[in-house]
Amino acid sequence: MGHEILFWRRIDVPALERLSLDVAPDAVEACSCVVGSDDGGYRLDYRWLLSGDWRTRRLEVERWGAAGRAHVVLERIGDCWSVDGAHRPDLDGAEEPDLSVTPFCNTLPIRRTPRAPGASLTLDVCYLDGATMRVERSRQRYDRLGPDRLRYVDLGRASGFEAELRVDGEGLVVTYEHLFERVAPTP
Repeated sequence: MGHEILFWRRIDVPALERLSLDVAPDAVEACSCVVGSDDGGYRLDYRWLLSGDWRTRRLEVERWGAAGRAHVVLERIGDCWSVDGAHRPDLDGAEEPDLSVTPFCNTLPIRRTPRAPGASLTLDVCYLDGATMRVERSRQRYDRLGPDRLRYVDLGRASGFEAELRVDGEGLVVTYEHLFERVAPTP
C-alpha cells in the first residue's frame, strides 16, 4: 500500500478529515487532521501507530476548540491500556481504540472480521469521544454483508445505533451510512 492520502467528509455536520497513511511490512502510521464547525468549531489531530498486523500500539490525540486545548495518549501494554501514562484497569482486554470523529478506527476491526457473508466480530473498544476527550470502554459488532459491505452495531455506549459501511480492498471506509463519505482529492 505504501503512502496514501485520504479525505472524508461528515454527512451530518460540516467537517472534513485529511489522513496521511503510511503502511510498511512491520508498521502502519496514520496522521490526520479533522476540522469541524460543530461544538463551537474545533481542530483535532491524531497520530495512530500500529503494528504490521494493524493492531494499535499508541494513539495520540490533540484537540483545540471553544473549551481550549486537550491532549490524550492511549497506549497498549500487553492486553492492558494506559491513558496519559496511567494504567486503566477498566479498559483491560479491549481490542482497539474507537475515536468518534473518524471512520479510520473502523478499519482495525473490519480487517479482522471474517470474510464470509454472515460472519461477525464482536469486540470491546476504548471509546475516545472527540468532543469531550474522555475515554471509556464500549462494545460493538461488525456483521459481514458482502466482500465490501458491513453492518456496524453499537452494543455499548450508543446501544441501538446501527450503520452500513462500504469499504475498499484494504478495509478503509468509503461510506459510513449517515456519518461519513470518502472524498477524492482534486489534482
